Amino acid sequence: MVKFNRFILDNGLRVIVHEDNTTPMAVVNILYDVGARDENPEQTGFAHLFEHLMFGGSVNIPTYDEPLQRVGGENNAFTSNDITNYYITLPAANLETAFWLESDRMLSLAFSEKSLEVQRNVVMEEFKQRYLNQPYGDVWLRLRPLVYKHHPYQWATIGKNLEHIEHAKIEDVKAFFKKHYTPQNAIMVVGGDVTLEQVKQLAEKWFAPIPAGEKYVRNLPQEPEQHEERRETVTAKVPLNDIYIAFQVPARTDGDYFALDLISDILSRGQSSRLYRSLVKEKQLFSEIHAHLTGSSDKGMLVVEGKPLENVSIEEAEAAIWLELEAICNNPVPEDELIKVKNKTESTMVFSEMALLDKAMNLAFFELLGDADLFNHETEKYLAVNAQQIQEQSKSVFRRDNSSTLIYLAEK
Repeated sequence: MVKFNRFILDNGLRVIVHEDNTTPMAVVNILYDVGARDENPEQTGFAHLFEHLMFGGSVNIPTYDEPLQRVGGENNAFTSNDITNYYITLPAANLETAFWLESDRMLSLAFSEKSLEVQRNVVMEEFKQRYLNQPYGDVWLRLRPLVYKHHPYQWATIGKNLEHIEHAKIEDVKAFFKKHYTPQNAIMVVGGDVTLEQVKQLAEKWFAPIPAGEKYVRNLPQEPEQHEERRETVTAKVPLNDIYIAFQVPARTDGDYFALDLISDILSRGQSSRLYRSLVKEKQLFSEIHAHLTGSSDKGMLVVEGKPLENVSIEEAEAAIWLELEAICNNPVPEDELIKVKNKTESTMVFSEMALLDKAMNLAFFELLGDADLFNHETEKYLAVNAQQIQEQSKSVFRRDNSSTLIYLAEK
């Protein structure tokens, strides 16, 4: 159980406090409820560009990292299609430094043509290196628009294409900031060697004066059910052929999520999992194979990905994957196999309750899902899943007309 208190400032900022005096450290985690799905389809990559801009200094603090390093702190951030998350860990004695830094960023990011130019170039370089010039780097640029025809998950966090970042204008960037980076669109978790009173006092001092901003109401086009098999084949400079099969699955908040997560584990978690045991060890068709769930806030994906060995044809490899998927649809999962994956999940959850930063991130994320206390009940939801639910969900998801297959052929 992770214990916490919460309060809300008048400007709408939600604050969660987790007191843990077994550590001399503190963590301040700010989750902004904005991701790549909230972008204009003609101006993508903005949420990720912001993650870079947020480290470029704010109006009263020209460099962000330096004051933090002076007090022994470190920080980082990540952006997904759903959220943007910033975090600072530092000695609890220097907690106020984190409040000062984060509140100044929320109040008044320093937008200059120069900082935009610098970060734009950094992001464009990242786009080229990670997505365009790396083997299989463009997989999400291809797979997402194959799976999503309506929902803005059809582009990756980096954006649809380089031009969107290249042509990002300062007024568009400012408008995006004003729309999304407001107190009422944020959740702050403060954890570690802190007290509720201390956090209340610091939150009032540093965050309460920030204007609430206008409430952003998300109204995204939802993805209809898929009823047709989709395929794309590309020949590229890659070392080995590669197969990706993506299936549409319900959202992270859906009750069926837990069964689906266990299905991806049964298929692919560790060397005793089905895909590895059957297709890598026994039949020796693949050099590697994986399955994972995106866990998206709206309709997500379960993706199976494998690299067939050079002497194995794409057709044979793909047929072998489908045989495994059909097996989980047609036969109930044996009790001992189900218990094994549940135990692994349970130990992962226990582990995430130990590390301070993990706890803070999880409390913020579950608060976004509806209530931070949901984090304390995750494990029991996994343990409640039975073999019948696994079979029903498998049948509902692993249908040919719910599949989008992307194949990379290595240039000869």
